[in-house]
Amino acid sequence: MEQLQAIERHIQDGDVEALGQVIDKLSKSTDFDMLYESATLLASYGFMEEADRLFATLLMHLPDEAQLKIDRATTLMELGNEDEALLLLTEVGPEKEEYVQALLVLGDYYHMTGLAETALEKVKEAYALLPNEPVIRFAYAELLLDSGKYGEAARLYLDLKEDVQEMGGVSIISRLAETYSAGAAYEEAIPYYEKMLKERTVPDTLFSAAFAYYQCRNAERAILLLENLIEIDPDYFSAYMLAGQAYSLSGEDKLAYEMYISGIKRDEYDKELQLTAGKTALKMGLPKEAELHLKEALVLDPEYSEALITLASLYNELEYDEELGELLTHATDELDNNSLLESFKAYLDERLERYKEAYESYSKAYVGMKDDYDFLAKYANFLVEEGKRSEAIEVVKRLVSLFPEDQYWRAFLEAQTDEEV
Repeated sequence: MEQLQAIERHIQDGDVEALGQVIDKLSKSTDFDMLYESATLLASYGFMEEADRLFATLLMHLPDEAQLKIDRATTLMELGNEDEALLLLTEVGPEKEEYVQALLVLGDYYHMTGLAETALEKVKEAYALLPNEPVIRFAYAELLLDSGKYGEAARLYLDLKEDVQEMGGVSIISRLAETYSAGAAYEEAIPYYEKMLKERTVPDTLFSAAFAYYQCRNAERAILLLENLIEIDPDYFSAYMLAGQAYSLSGEDKLAYEMYISGIKRDEYDKELQLTAGKTALKMGLPKEAELHLKEALVLDPEYSEALITLASLYNELEYDEELGELLTHATDELDNNSLLESFKAYLDERLERYKEAYESYSKAYVGMKDDYDFLAKYANFLVEEGKRSEAIEVVKRLVSLFPEDQYWRAFLEAQTDEEV
């Protein structure tokens, strides 16, 4: 006991030299209980090299002690000596009482190193051996959740909830809510979020619960939770986006737009808020406001393709040809890889009577827009006007095959056939 007290005192005093002297003395001792307690104490304070030295001493005297192999392996892993640690763990065979513990340590190691399937196999084996042990059930459920096996994880957490309320400081109720949400079973998740909120109202739980309600199309409850969240933490930036989306879901675009503006005031660098505010402004018939938001989004990220396309679409619809031309000029990389942007260039060139350039842009855009009615109709009209009759017929044939209810183009096609006859 005196030696344990001395170790703790030297650690707290930062007296490394005195600590080393105590460890030197211990390493020559045959008081195995004292050696083990000292090694465990050192490990708990993060003195892994010193703890490993004592565990190694114990194994010299007790080479067949499985628990010592597991304890030293855990220490070696902390020191980065995984190969020796794994070798020790493989020496703990199924005949040993500590085998399940070794499997759990292996599972934890493989999980940390990114070998998820191997980790799952080890813990699954431990679960098969001791299916009623809460620690093992929890470890198995955690790995199932991490591996995306949400149904199996939820079943284990539900079973575990009957015996314990939390494990390692983790609430089983919170894990159930998280697991159901991760598996998109939002209706099942909601009761657990509500239980969590009754126990403690915290921002993350409010947001997660609101998101679940939003996914279930319960905008009213989602908005209530998000307003509560924003009141508690005005800098919880993602709440503004979700609240705006919830307002839009309930048909209240004006309130949605106001929420996005509130979010932008708190975080002016959120390009997604700027984009969504722009789209909502368009929906409300506010093109100038939409333009400002979309341009701001592009200032924040010049390669933000969704904002670029939305702004180009706005300019094209309003026939702001100068602005559209300038925008497309600065978006050459995106233009080469986006048929929709290429179609806007085609429309622009046609309006400006640059027919050769328009023809090239229409041809490029056609590759990715063969199913778009408006594009096909404009392309067909352009080809007809340019006297490219055979090409126009091919485009119209596709248009009619996709949209057989279109009488105008069906009649056009029939007229061409009659002329051939």
